[in-house]
Amino acid sequence: MAPENAAFIGTFKEMFRRHAAGVAIITANHEGTPFGFTATSVASLSAEPPRFTFNMARSSSSWPAVSNATYIGVHMLGLENQALADRFAKTRNRFEGDHWENGPHDVPILKDVTGWLVGKIQMRLSFENNAVVVVEVVDGQVGEDGKPLLYHSGGYSQPAPLDYEI
Repeated sequence: MAPENAAFIGTFKEMFRRHAAGVAIITANHEGTPFGFTATSVASLSAEPPRFTFNMARSSSSWPAVSNATYIGVHMLGLENQALADRFAKTRNRFEGDHWENGPHDVPILKDVTGWLVGKIQMRLSFENNAVVVVEVVDGQVGEDGKPLLYHSGGYSQPAPLDYEI
């Protein structure tokens, strides 16, 4: 790291702690074994064709699955999914239990989430220890409408309505 950038690391971290992000779980199947992790970096890339992106560390235990999979899943989480988000962020037993099933293209699909998409990986762009993954959607399902689970200032949060309408 360049010495001139070292002074801004604290500022960088604090700025992104203040930036609220939706919480999602990325899943993949690698050689018959399900993998997954909690992510706050999921973003829409394009509507036509439908594509999204996410970022991840290549040191993640899920990177071998993502780097070798053809298809992956993204699951958007609601307030009622906080325990699931914690499970995929903090534990190793992410797939023990009946909270998931094999879905299209053998991608692990989580049950009772706000919605899920399965996509074909179009690109993996590696940069140092990180990667940006571009995915084109091939299937999906919207679940019950509810309040999204947000990550903000080091913890989970929920949106609050404003007196503003678009």
